[in-house]
Amino acid sequence: MRAIQITEFGGPEVLKISEVAEPVAGDGQVLITVDRAGINYADTHQVENSYLSKTELPLIPGGEVVGRTEDGRRVVALVGSGGYAEKAVAHAPYAWEVPAGVTDGQALSLVLQGTTAWHLLKTSTHLQPGESVLVHAGAGGVGSLAVQLAKLWGAGRVIATASSEEKRKQVLELGADAAIDGTPEGLKDRILEANGGRPVDIVLEMVGGQTFDESFAALGRFGRLVTFGAASRQQGAPIDPGRLMKGSKTVAGFWLADCFANPQLLGGPLAELFDLTADGKLRPIVGGEYALSDVATAHEDMRARKTVGKLLLDPTR
Repeated sequence: MRAIQITEFGGPEVLKISEVAEPVAGDGQVLITVDRAGINYADTHQVENSYLSKTELPLIPGGEVVGRTEDGRRVVALVGSGGYAEKAVAHAPYAWEVPAGVTDGQALSLVLQGTTAWHLLKTSTHLQPGESVLVHAGAGGVGSLAVQLAKLWGAGRVIATASSEEKRKQVLELGADAAIDGTPEGLKDRILEANGGRPVDIVLEMVGGQTFDESFAALGRFGRLVTFGAASRQQGAPIDPGRLMKGSKTVAGFWLADCFANPQLLGGPLAELFDLTADGKLRPIVGGEYALSDVATAHEDMRARKTVGKLLLDPTR
């Protein structure tokens, strides 16, 4: 079968089509003919071996797929790796049937990005009605869903950052109350201004570096900041315990992989997200679809922040 297999670490240039043996489903696994695979920012880290978990070569990237099982069920599945291919194998508890009212692209938007947004707001920061929420990269896969979920769950004011005027317009259309430039310089002041001069209650942060520092500085009393990525490839300044005590602030980390040991930590939120989508209350954004042969371009576009929403890979092209 055709697949993207990397034999060396590097940038998008190492992503090449190869002919590889089809995977075989073992006990408790399902074989899936892949209709679409999801492309995630984490994949760019995995390809260059800068991800939280180290990667071994050779590797077929891609952690999520939607397609048909051998018995004809339409499922979205987490596969760990192997998704950038015509066929993939998943452990049965991590393959969920997709309701008729949810498209392939929407299902892929929800299985990782949607469950991440769900846990960021409910598990990590415990959003309460009326609180203000700052969502970084509000036009991205997680951000676009987090903006909508925060509004659905009663946030008082939702502020989103985005890197272009077009993206800022989009997050306002998704329901954000304010959209600001996410450039690190002067970010704290722009956050406060967007929140009527007040610090914010919750920050969902995935850029790192100076963006993390400016966001923490804009956090109010009893505020919670959760970090779930480092798109800038930089770390913020160390947080002295005294800075947490003053203002009673909380800094949390979130990595969806820590939910993988218990499928219910994914299946429960996913079922809720499917229902919201099928009912028209939640609108997952599918930002682009790439042929298997164009996967390097997809990674380049994602790293250059040219994309919005969820990116899909079509293994048939």
